[in-house]
Amino acid sequence: MVKVAFQGERGAFSEDAAVKLFSGNIDVLPCRRLKEVFELVSQDNVEFGVVPVENSQAGSINEAYDLLLAYPLNIFAEVIIKVTHCLMALPGEKLADITTIYSHPQALAQCDEFLSKLKVEIIPSYDTAGSAKMIREKRLRNCAAIASKRAADIYRLEILATEIETNVNNYTKFVAISKQKAKPAQKNKTSLVFIAAHKPGALYKILGIFATRNINLA
Repeated sequence: MVKVAFQGERGAFSEDAAVKLFSGNIDVLPCRRLKEVFELVSQDNVEFGVVPVENSQAGSINEAYDLLLAYPLNIFAEVIIKVTHCLMALPGEKLADITTIYSHPQALAQCDEFLSKLKVEIIPSYDTAGSAKMIREKRLRNCAAIASKRAADIYRLEILATEIETNVNNYTKFVAISKQKAKPAQKNKTSLVFIAAHKPGALYKILGIFATRNINLA
């Protein structure tokens, strides 16, 4: 069984990515911060870490890229997950009963159209799944969380609404980081970091190297 670290509580979208990357045969270790994921992999406490790097709406996740530069680790694999947000609460609650909704700021922003129709208090929290966990552990009545279906299953919450994101084309790219290197294959993606000299045409000349060799850049 593969040991994998990810940022967030059980039920986070990062856990969905980890399950998809490793076919579910994993022992997961939730972390509160992205940096902790990199630390655990660097110290050989886990074999892999799974971190988000890009979202189709929010763009690049800069902290993740900064950490990729800071730690001597490899991108082992990648996966793209469709992000579907659900509104969930304790069993027996109805949508009309909800007065407070918790979730990560990005999730709240991605569901702004749905939320604008409700007369509720919106409270940002550090994690989508963490919000669901809090409602279960504290047994918060008249409260709901925006998180994944997996989070609802784990924390035994009832889904009041699903696919509440404003843009249904909401995808996040995750990468698995490791000290291991991926096995060479004919269609591998390769990630590069380079610094161009501060002079006219420097970037043009670098990109020209890829163009003359018919290498596509994304």
